[in-house]
Amino acid sequence: MKHPVTTLRFIGIILTLSVSISCMNSDHAKQPESLSYMPLGDSYTIGTGGTEGNSWPELLVRHLNDSGIEVELIDNPARNGYTCRDLIDYELPVLFRKKPDFVTICIGTNDWIAGYDSAGFTNNLRYVLDTVQATLKVKTNIVLLTVPDFSLTKSGKLYGNGRNIPEGLQRFNAIIKAEAAARNLKCVDIFAVSQQVKNDPWLISEDNLHPSDKGYALWEKEIFPVVSKVIQPSVKPRQN
Repeated sequence: MKHPVTTLRFIGIILTLSVSISCMNSDHAKQPESLSYMPLGDSYTIGTGGTEGNSWPELLVRHLNDSGIEVELIDNPARNGYTCRDLIDYELPVLFRKKPDFVTICIGTNDWIAGYDSAGFTNNLRYVLDTVQATLKVKTNIVLLTVPDFSLTKSGKLYGNGRNIPEGLQRFNAIIKAEAAARNLKCVDIFAVSQQVKNDPWLISEDNLHPSDKGYALWEKEIFPVVSKVIQPSVKPRQN
């Protein structure tokens, strides 16, 4: 018959091993080998003006994977003309179904064009952020983008309705930045880079409004380092 103390020690070792294995499995669960990604937004996010496969979210995913951060673009529900209200009505249901690990949000251009005031845009943006954060496992796995300056394109001035376009868009951008800061989220300011069209007409597509492939690639260079830094702690490093 085994001595009771020896038996207790044996049981203790087994329990310790079980807890250790459980912790290891838990840590592994917190760091998946790949992350699912969903961009939310409007025509800029769907890549209008560029060729197939060259929207900035698609470029971003390829860049992340090439850098060793495995990411899958599971859906892109963005559409031309979408406002923040459209994002709420049509894109958030997709978010609920697909449950991505991280999200980018680029919205506000069409809100300003449609005449939403700052208060209305702020309320809708807050609802979007509240909802997305409640859906994500890691609440800070969100990167916001400011809205670009379309006033320097040939067709852009048609959407101003006599208003100062850069000034109006920057008011919305100030809201986007403030909401990001209040929630400890990162924001990529693409306003200045979008203005490079005044020096390089090849950054604009044939529709004289949206970026070309070259233009979206320029945006992605600004977005990539911010996104990679945000999501890197959430994914298990790839073994070479």
